[in-house]
Amino acid sequence: MPTPAAPDHFDLLVIGAGSGGLAAAKRAASYGAKVAIVEGDRVGGTCVIRGCVPKKLLVYGAAYRQWLADAPSHGWLPLQAEGLRCDPPRLFAAVRAEVDRLHDLHLGFLKTAGVELVPGWGRFVDEHTVAVTDSRGEGRRLRGERILIAVGGRPVRPPLAGADLGWVSDDLFELRELPQRVAVVGGGFIACEFAGILHGLGVEVIQIVRGERILRGFDAEAAAHVQEAMVAGGIDVRTSTVPGAIERDGEGLSLRTASGETIGCGGVLLATGRRPFLEGLHLEAAGVQVVDRRIPVDPDQATTVSHIFAVGDVTDRINLTPVAIDEGRAFADSTYGNLPRRVNHDLVASAVFSQPELATVGLSEEEALRRHGSEGVRVHRARFRPMTQALAKRGPAVLLKLVVEVASDRVLGCHMVGDHAAEIIQMAAIAVGMGATKADFDRTMALHPTVAEEFVTMAS
Repeated sequence: MPTPAAPDHFDLLVIGAGSGGLAAAKRAASYGAKVAIVEGDRVGGTCVIRGCVPKKLLVYGAAYRQWLADAPSHGWLPLQAEGLRCDPPRLFAAVRAEVDRLHDLHLGFLKTAGVELVPGWGRFVDEHTVAVTDSRGEGRRLRGERILIAVGGRPVRPPLAGADLGWVSDDLFELRELPQRVAVVGGGFIACEFAGILHGLGVEVIQIVRGERILRGFDAEAAAHVQEAMVAGGIDVRTSTVPGAIERDGEGLSLRTASGETIGCGGVLLATGRRPFLEGLHLEAAGVQVVDRRIPVDPDQATTVSHIFAVGDVTDRINLTPVAIDEGRAFADSTYGNLPRRVNHDLVASAVFSQPELATVGLSEEEALRRHGSEGVRVHRARFRPMTQALAKRGPAVLLKLVVEVASDRVLGCHMVGDHAAEIIQMAAIAVGMGATKADFDRTMALHPTVAEEFVTMAS
């Protein structure tokens, strides 16, 4: 057996070219470090390849159904009787083409930054050495003075009979055709987002939710508002329903529930969570501890091995792209830039690109009550039909909500359900992060007529 070639040496070896890994690699290289990044898939990670970016493009595509339906109420009439029709294959192909363009851009960014891309899947040989095997089965050994694990997460198939017959979220982006009817299993943000996308593209959607409501962990009132709107819009949301098995049914599938109901459909989407992608890393060879299928890290992103670090979804803390990017940059700034800093995970805005959209920053009403008690919290809310729907005379109403601490008048949480919620909450997050009070909101002059002005005109 031939002796393995001596490993190539790098100051920093990054495993995973997703958001966190790319951010760390480029920032470290900008400080003069010799950096290599290992990736067995396309460059860009979950967000760019099969997550945030293609999903948001599909959300925009699906939204045209309602926009076109509302067009006559704003004076726009079709020139021909047949009007427009939805062509999902064309949309999905356009989205894939945009993903390919972004992948190529990231390749260029790495080259410009002076980071060496090593194609293939990496596994630890020891605490400083990673063996990489590419698609041709050829190998290479790399040695890093420091190693950063940024391999992200993967969708989880639930322990369900016939689960291999269903799709996970990754599969949706590769579809060439859409069936007439789809069962979506799950009540989290991925399930709700794809339920809205599929429904907007003309698919009949039945959403199966184990719990009593969707979007557990978000403000309950805001989540309920989304659920009511989804149901009113035509999505069949079935809560307190446990999936039992997926079975082949002629040319299609059937989803059998634990209560014995059978739901015939052309596809089943299993949107039941994600977990860190640790398979094949051989972390035990490096002595990196794993707890509950995640890599625990300290505030400086260090694992149980002092020169091995981890960022992003593989740590399973706050699994959001901007968090992974900031963790990667903070690691590089601290380690190579002599600019020590840590990421603040206490106040992170988040959004669900459902239809309608939900966005939030800070504490939910429920969390605020747990921390401060019913006498210590004051809630302000506004519900109304936005001007975009005034002529069409349709719902759903917009919901805006401020959760305020009585003792200090400080705004603890800011929540919104409605069009452009994420864009508006992004700006509100600055105020909440600076400790703004309800009085600060009140003395801010409204920009009229807008939806966001309600945040500064709610009655005191």
